[in-house]
Amino acid sequence: MRSIAVMNQKGGVGKTTTAVNLSAALSKAGKRVFVIDLDPQAHASLHLGIVVRDGEASMYDVLTGDRQFRDVRQQVGENLYLAPAHLDLAAAEMELAGEVGREVILRDKLAGDQATGNDAEFDYIVIDCPPSLGVLTINALTMVREVFLPLQPHFLALHGLSKLLRTIEMVSQRLNPQLRLSGVLLCMYDANTRLANEVSDDVNAYFEKERRPGCIWSEAKAFSTRIRRNIRLAEAPSFGQSILTYAPTSNGAEDYRHLAEEVLAMSAGQAGTLRRAA
Repeated sequence: MRSIAVMNQKGGVGKTTTAVNLSAALSKAGKRVFVIDLDPQAHASLHLGIVVRDGEASMYDVLTGDRQFRDVRQQVGENLYLAPAHLDLAAAEMELAGEVGREVILRDKLAGDQATGNDAEFDYIVIDCPPSLGVLTINALTMVREVFLPLQPHFLALHGLSKLLRTIEMVSQRLNPQLRLSGVLLCMYDANTRLANEVSDDVNAYFEKERRPGCIWSEAKAFSTRIRRNIRLAEAPSFGQSILTYAPTSNGAEDYRHLAEEVLAMSAGQAGTLRRAA
């Protein structure tokens, strides 16, 4: 199973769009995918057509109470499952501030979930993180093995990136030594603009410059797929559907299918490496 946190401390860079539509594309490729909405705005949940009413169980109850993933998980499509968020999740940051072991709550809950059997067996877990570096995001980073970083081709794209990488590295060193940044994705891309191409080059140059043996981004790759600007991607959430359901022939759907193919190819490469090592 691959576990992936889609994160960026900036909002509006395509984080939720990528978490939802990559998950949908992987599910349509026959993979069992579990999406965890860890953003108090609950945009991933809304994107997949789920609204958590007051009093209904959500990720807030998993983090702060006795609920397990199996108690909140809902099937939202063929091979596609969701643990939805609620606005109450915003209070979890403060409620967990004094808790011992607050950084590993999700990791412990996942271990308990996997012990329940076939219903919890997934090929991919994808977490939509909040646009911050607080307790919720630290829990996600402690639980997963990979980070995907969506970036907007904007002149401020690299601003704050070093802080984000330091946070991931800190979690890797102290809480989760298997954690790695494995993919950087450019979203809202317009190949006809010079700026988009310049930012793409800047991103590659930045990682080459900062790359060093053994660091968490030493094997990070910029995905060949670029998520192009597409009005259908902006429309899909209001219909509670992924782009692959809402507009399957659109550029947005095509781009996320191509991204899923890249991610699946990464899995095949990792499996080959393991076989050779054995």
